[in-house]
Order: sequence, then C-alpha cells, then structure tokens
Amino acid sequence: MTGVQTCALPIYDRGPEHGLEGGPVADEDRYLEVWNLVFMQDELSAVRSKEDFDVRQPLPARNIDTGMGLERMAALLQGVDNIYEIDTTRGILDRAAELSGTAYGTAEGSDVALRVVADHARTCAFLIGDGVIPGNEGRGYVLRRITRRVISKMRELGAHEPTMGELIDTAIAQMAPQYPELNDQHVRIRQVAVGEESAFLQTLRTGSAIFDTAVASVRTNGGSTLSGEQAFALHDTYGFPIDLTLELAAEQGLEVDEPGFRRLMQQQRERAKADAKARKAGVAATTAYRDILETGGSTAFLGYSDVTSEASVIGIVKDGSPVPAARVGDQVEVVLDRTPFYAEAGGQLGDHGRLSSAGGAVVDVYDVQSPVPGLFVHRGEVVDGELVTGDEVLAHVDVARRKAISRAHTATHMIHKAFRERLGETATQMGSENAPGRLRFDFPNPTAVPASVLSEVEERVNEVLVDDLAVTAQTMTQDEARAAGAMALFGEKYGDQVRVVSVGDWTRELCGGTHAETSGQLGVVTFLSEGSVGAGVRRVEALVGTDAYRFLAREHVLVSRLSELLKAPADQLVDRVERTVASPKEAARDLAKVRSAQLATNLDGIIGEGTDIGPVRLWAFEAPAGTSADDLRELLAKARGRVREDIPVVAVGAAVNDGKVSLVVAASPQSVALGLSAGELLKAGLPAIGGRGGGKAEFAQGGGSEAGGIAAAFAAIAALIGERAGSREE
Repeated sequence: MTGVQTCALPIYDRGPEHGLEGGPVADEDRYLEVWNLVFMQDELSAVRSKEDFDVRQPLPARNIDTGMGLERMAALLQGVDNIYEIDTTRGILDRAAELSGTAYGTAEGSDVALRVVADHARTCAFLIGDGVIPGNEGRGYVLRRITRRVISKMRELGAHEPTMGELIDTAIAQMAPQYPELNDQHVRIRQVAVGEESAFLQTLRTGSAIFDTAVASVRTNGGSTLSGEQAFALHDTYGFPIDLTLELAAEQGLEVDEPGFRRLMQQQRERAKADAKARKAGVAATTAYRDILETGGSTAFLGYSDVTSEASVIGIVKDGSPVPAARVGDQVEVVLDRTPFYAEAGGQLGDHGRLSSAGGAVVDVYDVQSPVPGLFVHRGEVVDGELVTGDEVLAHVDVARRKAISRAHTATHMIHKAFRERLGETATQMGSENAPGRLRFDFPNPTAVPASVLSEVEERVNEVLVDDLAVTAQTMTQDEARAAGAMALFGEKYGDQVRVVSVGDWTRELCGGTHAETSGQLGVVTFLSEGSVGAGVRRVEALVGTDAYRFLAREHVLVSRLSELLKAPADQLVDRVERTVASPKEAARDLAKVRSAQLATNLDGIIGEGTDIGPVRLWAFEAPAGTSADDLRELLAKARGRVREDIPVVAVGAAVNDGKVSLVVAASPQSVALGLSAGELLKAGLPAIGGRGGGKAEFAQGGGSEAGGIAAAFAAIAALIGERAGSREE
C-alpha cells in the first residue's frame, strides 16, 4: 500500500452569489474542488485508519497521482449549478421528472431524488453494458441495489408504473455519442434493466402483503410499533426497502423500531465481513503470492499441448504463509515454474492430478487457481514423503477429467452460437461453468425459452457434432480477431494478443480454455433444464459425451416403462399423464361448485334473520361442516347485502373443517364509524375457540381448534357490539 505525503487541491470560486467567502471550510457550494494532486511517497505495511498507519519503507520511485473532475469542469463551462444539470445528465433528469409528474427545481427533496435517479440510471446502463447482471453478490449486488434505488425513488416521486425502460433509453441516447458501444448493446441493456424492475415490483407487491400481515400482528397484540426484527425480515427476506416500510407504517399510524432495524443491519454487515475474512483465510494472502512471483517468476502454462511435464517447485504456501517444506497430511498450495495444469478461468474448472518428486513426495492436486496474474497455484494434499521448495517434480494432469471438461467447454461455445442464431444477437453469454461432462450457460432473455426453441437449439448443436468440424485455436491481435468475426465475452479482460477458438467456420470466440479437437468428439449434447437465475437472465444446463449418453439411456428405460404401465405410445404419454393427474383435480373442483351452489340455495336457513343490537344489525351463523373459508366470506357478503346501505351491519360466520374452526368477521363502513372494527371484534371472539388471527377495520379472519366454543365466540362479539354501540340511536 502507498501512503500520501501531501495533497494540492485546485479550487474554483464560483462567486459571492453562491455563498460565503472564506474557502471550502466556509462554504463548499461556492468553492468547488476541480482538481486533485496527491504526492505519493511511502509504502505502508499496516493501515488502521487515515491517521494511524505504519510505514514499511519509502517508495522506490515517488510519484504524483492527479485527477480532474471532468463533470465539474463541464458544470463550470456550461454555467449550471451542479453536475446533474450538465448536458449529458440533464436529459435523464428531465425524463425522470416527466415520467413522475414532478417539476425539477420546485422542492429540495424531489430535486435530490431526481438527481439520484439520473445518476443511477446512467450507472445502470454502463454496468449492464460491461456485462454485469443483477445478483446477490459482488458487483451484481451493487447493480441490484442501484437499480432498486432508482425504482424506489421514482415511486417516491409518484411514478407507480414501470419506468426503467424509458430511463435506460434516455441514458443511452445521452451517453452514446461519447460511448457508441452502448448503442450496440441497447436491447440487451434494456432487457436486463426492465427484467430487474419487473422482479423488484413483484417483490414490492409480495412485501406489501407481508407488511400487512405484520401490521395485523402488531394490532392484534395491542401494539403500535413494528419491531426492528419485523422490519429487518421485510428487508432481508423479501427485499422490502426500509424507506418504504417507514412510509407505509406512518400511513397506518404505526411507529417502526428503526434503531433495532439498524442494529440488525450492522450485525449482518459484521457477519458479511467475517465471512469475507474467512474466505480470504482459505487462500494465501496476496502478499505471499506476490513475493513468490517476484522471487521465482511467473508460471509458464504448457497445458494446451501437454498433460505431463517436468517442473520446479518455486513456492509452497500453507495456511496463508510461505513454508520451506510440506509433509504428509498437509493441505498446501504449490507454485511451479511451469505446469500443464489449467487454472480455473473463463468458466472452466481447474484441473486435477498429481505432483511427484524424485525424493518420493506425492501431492494429490484437487484444484488450480491463478490468484495473481502470471502465477498458477496447485492446491492439494501431501499423501506421501516430504515436498521441499526447489524440488523437481513430474506434474501429471488427470487426462480423463481434462478431456471431459474440454468437451463441455467446446459444447458451451456451440450452444452460445446456436442460441444467437435462434434468439438473435442479444443472446450473449453472461456466465458459464464447464465441468466434467456437464455445463451451464447463462444468457439474457426477458422470458422463459419455449420448449420448441430449446429443442431446435439442441438439434442444431448435435447436427454440428455429426459434421465433425475441426476445433482450432489461433493467437492474434484484437483487431485481427474482430476482423475474423470472433466474439468477445462481456466482463472478460483481454490483452493485446488474444486466443481465438474456432469450431470450423461456424463459430469463433476469444477464449483461453482447453477444447476438444473436433466437434464429433463431443458425442452427443442433451439439455437438462432451462430456468431463471435473475431478472432477465436464463440458465441452460446440459450434459455432454458419455454423461449425456447415460442420461438418455435412463430416460429411454423410464419412457418404455411408463408406456407399458399406461398402455400408451411414447408420443402420447404426456397427454395420458395429464388426463390421469387432472381427474382428481377436476372432481375436487366440481365438488366445490356443488357445495357453493348448495350453500347459495340454503342461504336463508344458514344465516338466519339477524339480530339488532342498538342501531347495528348482527348476523352470526355457523355454516355446515366442511365449508371453506372462501365460501364463508361469500356468505358474509350476501348477509351484508340484505340490509340497506345506511344501516350499520356486522356479519360473523364460523365453520368447522377437518376439526379446525374458521371464524370470519365483516363490518360495514357505517359500523366502523361507530367504533366497531372487524379486527377488534374478531379479537374478542378468538379466545373462545382457542384461536389466533387478525385483519383490518372492515374484514378480519382467524382460526382455532375448539369447535365447542363457537357459541361463546358469537356471544363475546355480540357483547362488544352492545358495549360499543348498543346504547346509541340510529
């Protein structure tokens, strides 16, 4: 780490109309920092805070780190008050104002929200364009948080319809003159952003229902505060923003234990930090790797042509620290000067195999990583002898496993090409994993891929297998690769010289992985599944080679057996199974319809004439055994409808189904005005049936286990009505 000796900060005075004299200390709005010069002098060994650190040594070459605020310069030159009003951002801000029906410049709160939307929408466009997709980890999580903040701020501003598509369109229109690559990815960027918005809006709908349940629980218990645990569960489990929880709680007249929520959030952050630290502990400190790189040099990779090679041990790492030797039972990381082992990269898993020294040391390698550029780290266990730094070893790759992974990697390229042929150029690989005989492939698509399309893609890939095209690799410049039609993957970093892998003349991709020699070596490719892995992102999983053959053989046996049992040809099995499964469901639906019709026919006999308690008409009835909660609610609605709208009505229904008691209370608006809340009336009756439940002012529902207490529940509810409204006149 480097330390800062001193800084120089060129400041622009915007004039007295922007604030007080006296420099940035007096008024940061008037005095705008436009440039920064940092003089780098020392290398630090430990940093505890900005003011508390240890100096390891002076830098071998002192330097000056300099940076200019381009957007701040634009603001000054264009004569606007802030960077959000410059030409490249103002268009997004104005579109957000238009979509939300909020005028910019009328209120500080809405102005800040519009600036956040403009800045974050632009950031979303660039992140997605660079290959980031919304997720729950790393940069994907950052994108998800930013996107959801845009959506939440637009809701705060009054936009309750989807807006991300329009905002992304505007952001790209504003920025594409300087960044034309955004135009190339416009459709994909929009799809991902709109997909994430759709998922989040569904989250908000689900969270709203959970919020209502939490509110009902608080009111049932006579409380007025939503606990920190409840607010945290809404945020952590359902993705419900705390700002929205606070807003909705205020509308309900409730408080939120915000300090409790913040405490739980801090505990979560501390757990996340601890987990991150633990993960780091599983890998040697970067410093140890860099020390080995500086002293022993980089690792030469021989694996494109060799699966066995001689090598020298240039470093051994155990528990995060370099060690001179390792013995039987030690879990170690061995660094070689050259290796045939492939280090995990580009979706391809690292090789397995064995290291053997002339002195009798044997290390079983179960993973290979490249934690710093140029260095291959072989993770394994010493199973025999003692391995010493400087030993000469024979490095041998597990060939069968390597070939199985290579076939899967070639299949991934082919599946990628076939999807682009069928779905268009936006079906670009966004993630993959190539394992022995198995692969997964992620790509953007707004909806599930139809089974017919999956079948066509699978068929196309297998057609190319039959053609037995040569799989070749060439090293060339990026310009040459682009001229040859090679495709680069989003999120990957490439040097000036790139490796291009081709399957005949059909597909070309930039790739550093290992592959089959011909497409025919793959044997067969079969899809296992297709599903969602995030907003607007689909995942296909497939088997390759012998793994695919074994799967298809098992499927054939299963289909044959089902055909025998159901007495149907294979091509009619789906229809036969659907009819078999549907029969009991249809019978249950028919039975429910008959039951509802019987209840409607016997309505008078079930609900009775009702009772007047003061100005309130009370209908309290027990429905026939087996009556569902839905039918019970329908009966209550019909009971309320029998009375003039100006008369206060309370309807209470109960039914026993499978030994469980359902108790439902409905109160008309006129009854609510008299202080008769359905939730409070339900609460009065629940103890008699040993039940729990809750609801709102006009409707509440609960359940219990004491069927013999229904009459007592009705009596308790009638008593509360008499207490609240029995003495009043109409």
